[in-house]
Amino acid sequence: MIVVQTPLRISFAGGGTDFRDFYRREEGAVLSSAIDKHVYVIVKERFDEKIYVNYSKKEVVDRVDELEHELVREAMRLTGVDRGVEITTLADVPSEGSGLGSSSSVTVGLLQALSTYQGQILPTEELARLACRIEIGILGKPIGKQDQYIAAYGGLQRLRFCSDESVRVEALPLSEETKRRLGENLLLFFPNRTRSSTDVLTEQRDGIPAQRATLHQMAGLVKEAWDCLVEGDLDGLGELLDRGWRLKKSLASRISDGGIDALYEQARRAGAVGGKIVGAGGGGFLLLYVPKARQDDVRQALGHLRELPFNLERDGSKVIFNIRR
Repeated sequence: MIVVQTPLRISFAGGGTDFRDFYRREEGAVLSSAIDKHVYVIVKERFDEKIYVNYSKKEVVDRVDELEHELVREAMRLTGVDRGVEITTLADVPSEGSGLGSSSSVTVGLLQALSTYQGQILPTEELARLACRIEIGILGKPIGKQDQYIAAYGGLQRLRFCSDESVRVEALPLSEETKRRLGENLLLFFPNRTRSSTDVLTEQRDGIPAQRATLHQMAGLVKEAWDCLVEGDLDGLGELLDRGWRLKKSLASRISDGGIDALYEQARRAGAVGGKIVGAGGGGFLLLYVPKARQDDVRQALGHLRELPFNLERDGSKVIFNIRR
C-alpha cells in the first residue's frame, strides 16, 4: 500500500500569466504557496485483476480505458499500471471548485503514488511536468501551470514560465519568523459555493490577446510582492493583493459578481488590507490579508461564512506510507 500526501495552494500574484498563450510571447510569473491542507492518494494492490477507483463515486472496471475518472485513467497510462489495483482519493476540502488547486494536486498525487507503486522515484520537476502533460496536453484543460508545480515543490515559491516551456522555481529567502508572521495574517473563508472553473478559465484564456497589457501588469506585481516579503513589508503584500484582485476581475466576466464584491468590501471595511478569490474566480475560497489586531472584526463581519484555518506548508507532494510486497 502506498499513501501520498499532496498540498493544496494559495497564490498571491501573477495568476493568469501561466497560460501558454501569454508566456510564449512574454515571460509569466506567479507567487504561490502550498498550504497545510492536502489531497491524499492511496494505491493498494488487489488479488484480482480488476481496477477499483474510489472518489465521490466508485468505479470497478477491467481495463484502464474504461475508467471515467480522466485523471486516474491518464496517470495509470503514463505510469504503466494497468490492472489489479485499487486507488482512493481523499481531500481536506471540497475536491472541485475550491480554487485551491485540488485537481492538479490530485494529478500530482496520482503520479507520485503510481510511480512509487511501480518502484520508481520521479524527480520533482518530472512530477510537475507530467502533471501538466496530463491536464493541459492530453486532456486539453484551459488551465496554466502554476498549480502542478506548487503541488509538486511545496513551499513559498516564485514560478517563472518561459517561452521554451521550462519553469524556473525560486524559493523566497525568508526567515521562519517572517513566514510565521505572514501565515498569521492570512485568513480563508468559504463563501458557501463552489464552481466549475472551465467556463471562467476558457473565457480568460481566449481573452489573452486583448488583455495582454493587464496580464503584463499582473506579472509585474510578482516582483513587487517578492520585494515586500524579502523586506518584511507584509502589509505592503496585502495592498498588492488588492491591486491584483482589481486587475484580475477585468480578465473575464464571471471572475467576480455582486455577491463576491459585497463580501470583499465588507471585509475591507472591517480591516482587511487586501484579498482575492483564489483560483479562477466565480466561487471558491476568499483569501484575505488581515493584520492580527483587526482579525476579530473581519471574522465578525463575515460571521455567516465558514473559516478554514490553515498554515503555509513547507513540503510538496510526498509519500507518507509505503509498504510494497
